[in-house]
This record gives sequence, C-alpha cells and structure tokens, in this order.
Amino acid sequence: MNILILFVVMFALMFLGMNIFVAMGVSAAGYLLLTGAAPLTLVSQSMINGVANFSLLAIPFFMLTGDLMNLSGMTLRLVEFAKFFIGRVKGSLAYTCILVNMVVAGVSGSGPADCSAVSSVLLPAMEKDRYPTEFSAALNACAATMGPIIPPSIPMVFLAMLTNLSVGKLFMGGLIPGVLIGLAIFLICWYKTRKMPLVEVSQHKLTLRGFWAALREAWLSLIAPLIILVGVLTGLVTITEVSILAAAYVLFVGAVVYRTIHLKDILHAFKKAVLFSSTVMAMFSVVNIFSWIIAVENLGSVLGDLVLRLHLHPAFFLFLITLLFFFLGMVMDAIPAMTIFVPVLLPIAEGLGIDPVHFGVVVVVNLMIGLVTPPVGGLLFVEAKLSKVPFDTLAKNCMPFILAMISVLLLATYIPPIVTALPNLIF
Repeated sequence: MNILILFVVMFALMFLGMNIFVAMGVSAAGYLLLTGAAPLTLVSQSMINGVANFSLLAIPFFMLTGDLMNLSGMTLRLVEFAKFFIGRVKGSLAYTCILVNMVVAGVSGSGPADCSAVSSVLLPAMEKDRYPTEFSAALNACAATMGPIIPPSIPMVFLAMLTNLSVGKLFMGGLIPGVLIGLAIFLICWYKTRKMPLVEVSQHKLTLRGFWAALREAWLSLIAPLIILVGVLTGLVTITEVSILAAAYVLFVGAVVYRTIHLKDILHAFKKAVLFSSTVMAMFSVVNIFSWIIAVENLGSVLGDLVLRLHLHPAFFLFLITLLFFFLGMVMDAIPAMTIFVPVLLPIAEGLGIDPVHFGVVVVVNLMIGLVTPPVGGLLFVEAKLSKVPFDTLAKNCMPFILAMISVLLLATYIPPIVTALPNLIF
C-alpha cells in the first residue's frame, strides 16, 4: 500500500507539471515521513551517492563530442563522404541522411544532438533538390533515433549505471538493431522517393579519383567514431576515458587542423553539454533513494511472485514489456522511464530466463522509438523547430518510418541473437 501511494503521488506531481526528478524526490521524502522507515537525511545521502559514479562523466563528454563535430564542420564532411558512396541514385540525399546518421551515431550517443547536427546540413540541401519539406523533416527526425541505439549511447550508459550491466555488452547489443533500423528506414525511403519529382544537382560519380578526393576531406572525421569503437572493443580504456579521448580529438581537429572552432564556440559547446548532463545527473541523484524504497518494500519479489502465479511465458512477458515501454515512450522521456521501471522489471525478466542485455537493449530501442511518437516525442519538437513543419504534420509523416522501426523492435524482441550475438562473441 505504501509503495502504491509513493507512485500515485509521484505521477500526480508530474501531471501537475513538476520536474520529474523533483516529483521523485518529494514523493520519496513523503514516503519516509509516512512510514518512518528511515530519517529524512537518507534522501540527501542517497542523492550524493547517486552522482558519485565516475562513469557518469561519459554522458556530458559524448554530448560534447557531438556538438564539437557539428561546430568543426566534421558533420558536413561526413555528409559529402556519404554522398559519394550513394552515387547517382534517385533519392540519394535521403539515403545519405540515413548513412550519415549511422556514422554520427557512433560519436555523440544522443538523438537530439544528431538530429540538430545532421538536419542543419541536410534540410537546406534536400529543399534545394525539391524533396517535400515534411518528408525531409520526418526522415531526419526518425533517422536520428539510431543515435542512442548504435554505440556509443547515452541511454545505454545510463542503463548500465542503473543496473550494473556491462556498458560494452549493451553497446554491442545495440549495434545490429540500430543498423537494422537504418535499413528499414532505407526501404521506406526507396518506396517514397521513386515517385518524387526530384531535381538532384549534386550527385557524385563513382570513380577512384573521386573516392580519394572524398576520403582526403573526411578521413579525420571518420577517426572519431573509430576511436570510440576500438576503445569499447579492446577494453584498453574505460567508457569515460573513451568519451574524453573522442571529445579531445574532435576539439583538436576542429581548433588546430580545420581551424573552424573558436574560443566562443568551445565555451558554448561546454555550456550546452553541462546543461544537458545536469538534467541527467539530477535524475540519477534520486535513483538511489527509489532503489532503496523498492528494496525495502520488496516490490521486485512481489511482482515476481505474481508473474509466477500467472504462469506468464517469457514471450508473453516480453510482449507486455514492449507495450508498457512503447506507451511510456509516448508520454515521458527515456531516462525517467528507465529509472522508475527497469530496476523492478529486470530481476523478473532474469527470473524468466531472459538475457539481461537482451532485455536492456529492447527497452532502449522501444523508448527511442518514443522520441518520434506524440505527444512527447523529443525529436519531433527539435525537428519541427528546425524545419518549420507543424508538429502534427511532422508526426503524421513519421508514421511509415515508425511502423518500420516497430518491425525491427519486434524482430529484436523475439529473435534474441539479433541483440546477444555480438556481445557473446566479443566479451
């Protein structure tokens, strides 16, 4: 009963417009006052312990790396490099958008960062080639969902800190689903662009000389995701050190080699990364107190026993989890959704024999689809602002891409090797 009151108060405060981490903290303090289970000082102690993890530094540095890539012009160079490989194919800029998002996803780990970086370059180019604006905006928004799925991934880092799962395994688990989402979006683009009256004026011929010219412009930009990938796979450095190395590399190339990043740009990028990460840290500060309350109330065991009594098959349990997180993704951000529900549901999944990495990746993929589903789709708001397309029009044009991504989600949910094959092979 006490735990029910806790969640009712928390969701009521969220509905009234209170910040999520404040609502969680206030409801937790109310629980302690109501039950007398522990002194109120437990709240402050738990908040300090919640942000005392060194690995959390990876989050602002991955965000910083993505911003610096855009400021340095690396994103534009990657666009030109990707356009070369697409060749003289109708809809080449649409396919370039997907390919660039895959590459940029290997740097920032943030959907909004990738969306802003790639859209600022490709939206004007796609308008010039007479792509319908609503299609271009929907494509850029949906392609950016690969950012938090393909490693590195800020939600994966958060999930690893929340559950003590391996960051490397979660990263590798998200690689194949992320690429499959890219291929699914590719098919939607092929179907839609074949009937568009496009005027594509900047297509490249596939020649060896052209390849070397494109590579000469882009090779420094391509090293950034390579640094992260090698660091994760080899284990020579921690995930935090990888993020710092990537940020330092992009800053050096932009400021010293390309000379496109200036002091005011650096200060702006650092400020943006700090503001973004502060919201994540605030959320993490209240995670510990919630974990303590869930443990005291034995909520995991209660729900686990309920699942056993109902004789739920693992496949049906995964179906219910998919529905739950799909709905949550529509109404709240990924990080609070994981904070509240994953610590309770993960032990139940493990009790049913579901691989924890498989479960974690499925949850993240599900919530990333939520970035482009109304009413709270974060990428929809970013893209609507960038493209000047009305929110409802943008959401409507995202539907074919969303259905394609849901098909990949179902494949990853019910064919576990799609997620677990790479982690089991590498680690």
